[in-house]
Amino acid sequence: MKNTYFDLIDQTYYFPQEGFDLRDGYLTFHGISLKYLIEKYGTPFKLVYLPRIGEQVKRARNLFNRALRKNRYKGKYYYCYCTKCCHFSHVVKAALKEDVHLETSSAFDVDLIWKLLADGVLKKNKIIIHNGYKTDEYLQKIIELNQAGFYNSVLVLDSKSELERLKPHLDGLGKRLKIGLRMAIDEDPQSSYYTSRLGIRQSEVLDFCHEEIVKEERVELMMLHFFVDSGIKDNLYYWGEFQKALGLYVTLKKEFHSLRALNLGGGFPIRNNLAFKYDYEYMINEIVENIKQFCNEQDVDEPDIFTEFGKYTVGESGAIIFSVLEQKQQNDAELWYIINNSLMNTIPDAWSILEKFILLPVNKWNNEYTRINIGGISCDHSDYYNSEDLNQQIHLPRYQDDDKEPLYLGFFHTGAYQDSISGYGGIKHCLIPAPKQIIIDRDEKGNFVDHLYRQEQSVNDMLDILGYS
Repeated sequence: MKNTYFDLIDQTYYFPQEGFDLRDGYLTFHGISLKYLIEKYGTPFKLVYLPRIGEQVKRARNLFNRALRKNRYKGKYYYCYCTKCCHFSHVVKAALKEDVHLETSSAFDVDLIWKLLADGVLKKNKIIIHNGYKTDEYLQKIIELNQAGFYNSVLVLDSKSELERLKPHLDGLGKRLKIGLRMAIDEDPQSSYYTSRLGIRQSEVLDFCHEEIVKEERVELMMLHFFVDSGIKDNLYYWGEFQKALGLYVTLKKEFHSLRALNLGGGFPIRNNLAFKYDYEYMINEIVENIKQFCNEQDVDEPDIFTEFGKYTVGESGAIIFSVLEQKQQNDAELWYIINNSLMNTIPDAWSILEKFILLPVNKWNNEYTRINIGGISCDHSDYYNSEDLNQQIHLPRYQDDDKEPLYLGFFHTGAYQDSISGYGGIKHCLIPAPKQIIIDRDEKGNFVDHLYRQEQSVNDMLDILGYS
């Protein structure tokens, strides 16, 4: 029985596969030589591969448009990117190159819109969906967008009280403000609570429309929004919530002719293991077919379909590369590889919600493999990673302490949420610095172009924040 690491991966998953291959014994990521990046920049570093963002947008849009044609669907499809998933300008601008629309979640989020407009990469005719709790500052900034000509801005009411707090801001608008309603969903049966705190209870939506929205002539009900937190999955729970939303949409549409959009939120998964399988084409066709059939049966027009894909858009563009500093045999059964940063700081989802990512070594694929626990250099006992998706044990190449080259490890598809949750550039646990960040794109000839976006965080950066300067 062969027992090299390469044989383990090849026999278990088949290798190479999309995005991952070997070149001269070293792992590549979308054709990028990780060996080259390690030698040029050193570890640890984060990288974002911008072309992957466009590839994801094109795939989803093409599949939705294909499903619309197949089902002779009369509505249109709109792809929105959730800025909260990754706010970096190079990421948002890469998405905008694909003509996406945007979704905001807070008052400061709206300021990004102004910056993108000033940079010439965003036009005022873009659709901007405003989700999240609406503070007075957030409401005012949404109104200012409309006053400046962002007439396709849509304010999605997250609670009934938001309409009342919105009213003082409506005077002076040149056009009616487009609004949406978020329907609160019943959570997955395994959740620790029954109904989402986000949105308006389904049983209250119709009365709210009759008693409040119909009386406010300065707003126009355009959209019904719902989002299943566990994602778009082919299971009874998802389709049950989906059918509830369709039922509510049809009921509202019969009374409010301005309603013309159904927003499915986000929820497309990304690859978090080498055995990942998800039939995007099937799910998209089922969504479109079900909406069309339901609306036709109820004799109402088919709505425009909106999605707000964040993690799906940017998740697979990211990676983090570490060096193994030391191996520690703590007992007969547990061998630890200690990496040169903190897992809690760099991929907080792995610590906070036990999220899994694709983990692969960059080198030593021809070495024998062994079961491993990975530990960070912080002093917290939770700073570890020791299971793959579905709770399989981690296996990585063995190495000798006197090897000339250290073992390099990569966590892949980490492009969504990790920087915003860990607070990029801020204070980190044990004052361990944020890794350097590298941006990789392709030039007009298709050649890779890499540059250092941010150097590793310095001690003075942190001391200044802490008031020691």
